[in-house]
Amino acid sequence: MSEPTEPPWTAEQVQGLAPDASSFAAARKLAGASGWSATGHGGTPAGLWGLCKGSGSTPYQICVDLDEPAYRCSCPSRKFPCKHALALLLRWSSGQVAADEPPQFMTDWTTSRGARAEKKAQQAAAPRTEAQERAAQRRADKRAESVAAGIAELRTWLSDQVRHGIAGLDQAGYRPFEQVAARLVDAQAPGLAGAVRRLAPVPSSGPGWEQRLLAELSLLHLLSGAAANPEALPEDLAATVQSRVGQAVPTEQVLASAPVRDRWQVVGTRDDTEDKLTSRRVWLRGRDTGRPALVLSFAMPGQALPVDLVLGTELDAELTYYPGAAPLRALIAARHGAPAPCPAPGPAQTVAQALDEVGAALAGDPWLFQWPVLVRGVLAPGTPWHLVDPDGDALPLDPALGEPWRLAAVAGGHEITLAAEWGPAGLRPLAVYDGTEVVRA
Repeated sequence: MSEPTEPPWTAEQVQGLAPDASSFAAARKLAGASGWSATGHGGTPAGLWGLCKGSGSTPYQICVDLDEPAYRCSCPSRKFPCKHALALLLRWSSGQVAADEPPQFMTDWTTSRGARAEKKAQQAAAPRTEAQERAAQRRADKRAESVAAGIAELRTWLSDQVRHGIAGLDQAGYRPFEQVAARLVDAQAPGLAGAVRRLAPVPSSGPGWEQRLLAELSLLHLLSGAAANPEALPEDLAATVQSRVGQAVPTEQVLASAPVRDRWQVVGTRDDTEDKLTSRRVWLRGRDTGRPALVLSFAMPGQALPVDLVLGTELDAELTYYPGAAPLRALIAARHGAPAPCPAPGPAQTVAQALDEVGAALAGDPWLFQWPVLVRGVLAPGTPWHLVDPDGDALPLDPALGEPWRLAAVAGGHEITLAAEWGPAGLRPLAVYDGTEVVRA
């Protein structure tokens, strides 16, 4: 039996896979328990396996595919990954899992997964029948009619705000915005509905809210006007407008575009919940191309979000971007090997380089409200705090997030690489890299 190799994930990265804090706390306790009768790692694809004593006489069988990653456990838990899979990963991260030949239950699982993936690929490649094409066209026509009606109603509402004035909106609460957003959801324009909902907090945001709200209303008026006549726009801009309205692009169309192969570094992740729908943003940056990418996933209540991209790793992969004037969202079209550790992502940007990139993105998509940056510098306290690069240029941190003491503790006064989302109010930190490890912000 060979000695265990250096694990590519840290305990911090394993924690990022946990569905909730209680699962990770239980996993940490279980990782140090004596109920493990067998563990190992190796095989193709690279995997982990283990047997852990449960409540019955038969130990639970745990399998982890490290390439994707993917998980299986014979326990009855509905959480994904469960505490047993997390505990096995923690044992591996601490060097307690030795290399070995995979047992039969691990081999059976990897074989069945490969067969399912092949069958799914064959089904996706099968052409649609003529009847299916006609039905799809009828649905598309009906949706376009509904969206057009919603856009017309939105433009009327926007005109009313200018005609009657916005002076009283700071006393009206969220209701006027929520009513319009609800009608846009009914009109199958969820992107526009979200844009209207983002207006609701502005009137109560303090002095100067009138200017901020008027600026946002102006951008929404620009978007609704473009959405009302997309045929008059350049192809890339039309695609951007349609995505802002909320029109979905078929996966097969995205995967058919030209792929971009690189060593894609997982530099930051963030989860949000809105109307019981949980979304996960995974920010990538190409080591060679320097291009940013966003892999976006969603889960309804009771569903698990994908955990196949681990913070602080990089993977050799081909990405295909969604169409648009400032391409950012992407799909992983193909992977070439297992993820590798990435304690020091790059190339890191100066503040000037980051702002140039943000400016170019805004020129293509003026409705952007976030963009990923990877900036090197030191944290400077103040109101607000700033990240100051070696050239002396600085970017503020979003003051709404409070004092960044966790970041300050990790930085220790030294230069760091910060992965963050740029926004109009400042940077929203995602992860900090100090050259040896990654810490979620």
